Amino acid sequence: MTSASTAADKAQDSTAFRAAARIGYVVLGLLHLLIGLIAISVATGAGSDSADQSGALQQVRDAPMGVLLLWVIVVGLAALAVWQIAEAIVERDPDAKKRWAHRAKFLGTAIAYAAIAGTALTLALGGSSESSQSSKTLSAQILAMPGGVAVLVVVGLAIAVIGVAFVIRGVTRAFEKHMSIPGGTAGHGIRVFGTVGYVAKGVAVGVAGILFVVAALTHDPNAAGGIDAALRSLAALPFGQIVLWLVGAGLVVYGVFCFARARYARM
Repeated sequence: MTSASTAADKAQDSTAFRAAARIGYVVLGLLHLLIGLIAISVATGAGSDSADQSGALQQVRDAPMGVLLLWVIVVGLAALAVWQIAEAIVERDPDAKKRWAHRAKFLGTAIAYAAIAGTALTLALGGSSESSQSSKTLSAQILAMPGGVAVLVVVGLAIAVIGVAFVIRGVTRAFEKHMSIPGGTAGHGIRVFGTVGYVAKGVAVGVAGILFVVAALTHDPNAAGGIDAALRSLAALPFGQIVLWLVGAGLVVYGVFCFARARYARM
């Protein structure tokens, strides 16, 4: 066994580390609740905040004891990111293709958690962050590169595929493999919340990926604005406000599911 694998095993055996990682799931639940509520307010015409992680974190910062809560978010998500990295290291599926696919998923998730933790850290230190503006800046930088259009199309398609994966995971209830779900009414409710939540999040992420492709094909980096732009673009569709309201409600449901995941995740 390699030293990295040994260290990962020791980290996963730590009670304190597991507790911190579970706090990370609680944090994810809180953020998705806020994003969902912001999306619903946008659907009703009453919202101006960004319906993404930065908008949710800014609401946290403005709440009583918000800076302290931001530090809790940083610690929880950092622990969750390290946990995912440890999972990637100790992954031992006998099928090599599945093993590397699982490792890629764990590492991708770790990067996502670390990015949100970085945003929370920036706000906790008194800085500012705007996810949609960062997406537009990144798109502009990619388009300015040789072959940038193709690269941005690949990025967009990759994000869209992640969205589809969320939908599939929700419909097939693949999330159950990583949880010790209780029986009875509580277990049924967790499964329903997981299915609805994963599908809603998949729709939001998938639309965000499509917007990156649109930005590439139109050479317009302003078209790529992340989750916030994706949700607002839904509102512009026929019956879009209803669709956005449903997606926002689904993200709230996903947030509640994350609270259950904090309790029942296999760690």
